[in-house]
Amino acid sequence: MRESFVGALTGVLGLTLAACSHEAPPQPAPRAAVVRTVGLGDTAQLAVYAGEVRARHEIDLAFRVGGKVLERNVTLGSRVKKGDLLARIDPQDVELNAEAAKAQVVAASADLALAKAEFDRSKALSDQHFISGSVLDQKRAALLAAQARLQQARAQADVASNQSGYSRLVADRDGAITATPVEAGQVVAAGQTVLRIAASNEREVLIYVPEQRIAGIKTGTPVGVRPWAAQDQVFEGAVREVAAAADTTTRTYAVRISVPRADDKLALGATAAVAFPTQQKSSIVLPHGALIQKSGAPSVWVVSADGTLQPRSVKVGAWREDGALIESGLANGDRVVVVGAHRLAAGDKVKPVPDNTPVALDSQR
Repeated sequence: MRESFVGALTGVLGLTLAACSHEAPPQPAPRAAVVRTVGLGDTAQLAVYAGEVRARHEIDLAFRVGGKVLERNVTLGSRVKKGDLLARIDPQDVELNAEAAKAQVVAASADLALAKAEFDRSKALSDQHFISGSVLDQKRAALLAAQARLQQARAQADVASNQSGYSRLVADRDGAITATPVEAGQVVAAGQTVLRIAASNEREVLIYVPEQRIAGIKTGTPVGVRPWAAQDQVFEGAVREVAAAADTTTRTYAVRISVPRADDKLALGATAAVAFPTQQKSSIVLPHGALIQKSGAPSVWVVSADGTLQPRSVKVGAWREDGALIESGLANGDRVVVVGAHRLAAGDKVKPVPDNTPVALDSQR
């Protein structure tokens, strides 16, 4: 009986030992991770902005008097010289006003002659004591008033004469017509914009800079201007004006670039690229997805030689549209995970895949 119990117990222990001797399950293969091998070095980079070529001086032209536009001698884009006739309004009303003003001068002159004659007679009578001194004072006052009315009439006649010349709108400078809001036949008021002329003496490029970059742009900073229509030409320019406030819609700052030696390759309304040279401390730019937060500081996953992940704290110099500019924390040759960093953990093993590896299709799927 005892021998049978011992035999049964031995069999159970044998089965248990046999079960314990099975091999451990295989470890899963390391997951693939897109990595980038970084390199350090000071590099001169360019911040490039696209802008529109404009004239530094662009003026709205208007008639000084109102009336009906009889003719407009220029069209959009016309080149004009100083003194060219641009438009003309009906001069009939202003000419009639000028004639009326001249007639008032004649009438005021006649009134002055009469007042002077009466004053002279009254003075002679006063000398003979035939009239009182108060009557002579009245004649003197009437004479002075007549003189003042004549001066007023002459001034009004000069104004009316000038207005007769205001029926002609002439160019006050060389330039090009950039807007024609009024057509022949329209009735315009005094001061209403009829044409817009862009002076041809100096051109500039208007660009818009985002908020995070405006601090590095100062008045007088030299830049390079390249027309999009002439890629082989580069003009020297300088920052002339930086807007004091951002645009309420785009939240960007308007910056005007003066181009003193611009020629016809920088045509008005054309597009040009403005390049600002900037010296960066580091040429390392990592995608935003490569950074994680560890203990409140930005970090990245660095892949060791055996594929193990280790966190590395880094200093971010600037957050840009194309990624984060890393100032310090990485060394030459470090391999950094650039995709899906938030899904990894310290100690994980990965299979590094360079980020410039071309995509391959799995034909067996």
